Amino acid sequence: MSLVGKKAPVFSTPAVINGVEIVENFSLDQYIGNKEVIFFFYPKDFTFVCPTEILAFQERLEEFEKRGVAVVGASCDSEETHLAWLTTEKNKGGIEGVKYPLVADLSKSVASNYGVLAGDWTYSEDGELSFDGAPVAYRGTFFIDKEGVVRHETINDLPLGRNIDEMLRIVDAWHHVQEHGEVCPANWNEGKDAMSATREGVAEYLANH
Repeated sequence: MSLVGKKAPVFSTPAVINGVEIVENFSLDQYIGNKEVIFFFYPKDFTFVCPTEILAFQERLEEFEKRGVAVVGASCDSEETHLAWLTTEKNKGGIEGVKYPLVADLSKSVASNYGVLAGDWTYSEDGELSFDGAPVAYRGTFFIDKEGVVRHETINDLPLGRNIDEMLRIVDAWHHVQEHGEVCPANWNEGKDAMSATREGVAEYLANH
C-alpha cells in the first residue's frame, strides 16, 4: 500500500553520518518542523548500480540543501559495512566523499515498514522458516514534508537506477504548489507555467500549450 498522504513510519536505528561517524539512534524525527527529506533505499553495499545512485545524490546534495531538503539513504546492511564502504576509495569500488547519513537496517524492519523489502519471511509446509525473495530493499524513494508526511514515493526494481534530477523536480513542484497554490501539470519544471486547480484553469492552460 502507498504511504503517500500518510505519516512516514518512525524508526530509531544505527546510521553513519558525515561519512565517518556511527550513531546508534538515528531518526528522521530530527527533521520534523525543520527540513523536508528525501529518504531513499538501495539494495546493498559494495554492489554496482547502488554506488552510482549514492554518488549522484552526493553530487546534487548542495541543490537539495539549497531547497531545505535533507538526503538520507538506507539499506539492509550493518553500520559497520556502511562505514567500510564510505571509507573505501571510488577507484576501489567505494563511495568515499558521501556526507549525508546512511541508515543501517540490519533487521529489515525499516524497509518492511516502508513497503520496499524485496521478500519476506515465510514458513514451509514442514514448518521451516525461510526467506522468500531477496533479503534486500528495492530502490524506494520517499519525499517527506516538514510535518513528517509522505508526499511522493517511487519504487524501482533492483536493476533500475533512479533519476536524481527527477527528485529535484518533485521538490520544486511541491514548493511551487505550497507557495503559489497552483498545481503542476505533466512535464512541469521550475520556470514553466503551472495552473489553477479549476475547470477554467485547466482550459486556459490547455488552450495555451
